[in-house]
Amino acid sequence: MGYARFFWRQLTSMRTALILLLLLAIASVPGSILPQRTADPNGVIQYFESNPELAPLLDSVQLFDVFGSVWFASVYLLLFISLIGCIIPRTRHHLTALRTQPPRTPARLERLPAHMAVELDGSDAATAIASAQTQLRKAGFRTRLVEGEKPSVAAERGYLRETGNLLFHLALVGVLISAGIVGSLAYTGQKVIIEGHRFINVLADYSSFNPGSGFDERMLEPFMMVLDSFEVEYESENLNAYGFPVDYTAFVSLVSPDGTDEQRTIKVNQPLPVHGYEVYLLGNGYAPKITVRDGDGNVAFSDYVAFLPQDNNLTSLGVIKVPDAAPESFGMIGFFYPTAAELSTGALTSVHADLQNPVLTLNVYTGDMGLDDGVPRSVYELNIDEMMQVAGGVSGTAALELRPGESATLPGDLGTVTFESAARTGEPSGSESVLRFATFDITHDPSGPWVLLFSVVALAGLILSLVVPRRRFWVRASEQANGRVHLEYGGLARGEDPGLMTALNDFAENHIRLLTMKETSP
Repeated sequence: MGYARFFWRQLTSMRTALILLLLLAIASVPGSILPQRTADPNGVIQYFESNPELAPLLDSVQLFDVFGSVWFASVYLLLFISLIGCIIPRTRHHLTALRTQPPRTPARLERLPAHMAVELDGSDAATAIASAQTQLRKAGFRTRLVEGEKPSVAAERGYLRETGNLLFHLALVGVLISAGIVGSLAYTGQKVIIEGHRFINVLADYSSFNPGSGFDERMLEPFMMVLDSFEVEYESENLNAYGFPVDYTAFVSLVSPDGTDEQRTIKVNQPLPVHGYEVYLLGNGYAPKITVRDGDGNVAFSDYVAFLPQDNNLTSLGVIKVPDAAPESFGMIGFFYPTAAELSTGALTSVHADLQNPVLTLNVYTGDMGLDDGVPRSVYELNIDEMMQVAGGVSGTAALELRPGESATLPGDLGTVTFESAARTGEPSGSESVLRFATFDITHDPSGPWVLLFSVVALAGLILSLVVPRRRFWVRASEQANGRVHLEYGGLARGEDPGLMTALNDFAENHIRLLTMKETSP
């Protein structure tokens, strides 16, 4: 029990709380430096590919899931317990102090840090002390009258300083509760939407989804969002920034369960609020329409494929999987160049982000794509570990190169692939060979308003604790043999207070002036 009490005293000390708060800040640093699975799962995958030896070591200590790690939660919970252990006894002590009268007047006021004494004619001690008490109460002091041969008044104020301090720490606990408990109900998902396509807010329709520990699929509010069009404005006048994007605008239609349809716009840093969600515009790119016919002449694949940008000129990477083709399944990894140009090495690159000279190149792989092993696979990745390259790279056969409207024969009698140039039968008029897509982040975080509220309260408490001085004043009066009244003023502050003497002098001057005015009035 002795060790337990010692440990509890150490844990609930303010010094330990400050150390834990510092540790929490330091523990958050890796979460800002390294990609996190909850926020950037593709970044984690890329980090593993770029650092195959270091990444597993970092993953073993949960550095790709910092805010859900055991060690981060340990610091978080210890800080939570420490703050509560600090606040409860301090609150109890503060409430007791608020009900306690100011301390009696010291015998030797001249020993206080702030002191002054004066003598007045034509007044009496009782009147002087009564006047001082009234003036102190008007200034916000709690007072205590001490009667006797030398009457005095004791006064103190500044308990708002401790109130602000406690308010600050209570608000910190509120922030921790909001971020930890209420934040567990938060969830965020990403969705790639091609122009003219829709998104329905159900779990199966997300491209990726990162739920909180308290998430339940029934929490998803029903709504539908259609990307009507996506427009990009490029710089065309400033030669130093020629071709750089100036503005992105996503035009969407929102359909509510009651059938209400409304047109809205989403821009970068201008999220769209929808039924308690915030819809952010994250990125964009191109989606060329590709049709694949297998070796038997049947259409095995026909759709718009989102190609993910790899540079500022939107040189993009995409994957096409054809698992049901005959005579065998195959996949393709392609590069899309919106404005293709040839380098001195003969390789292609994009020299502008706008769609001016679109070219599509495809590397072809045959074999098992791992789609039937029960492991979820990203639609933006092709597992080529068990596959053989038959076009492009080291295969000995050149990669397929297509422009809108062109077709190419796949090697090994696999069929043909076509880069579509116009609308196909049954498609809405105006369909194009290449559409834009936009990546949206749909976030629901019920802790946000609570964190904001407690942060404002914490700031208000901190301001109170910094600007409100804790002071005690005493005034004692004694009648002299010559008929004059001897007044003593003393002041004491809790902590450093360079303005204590000035405040005492101002009070004494006002008090003396009031007494003098009373004596001179008719």
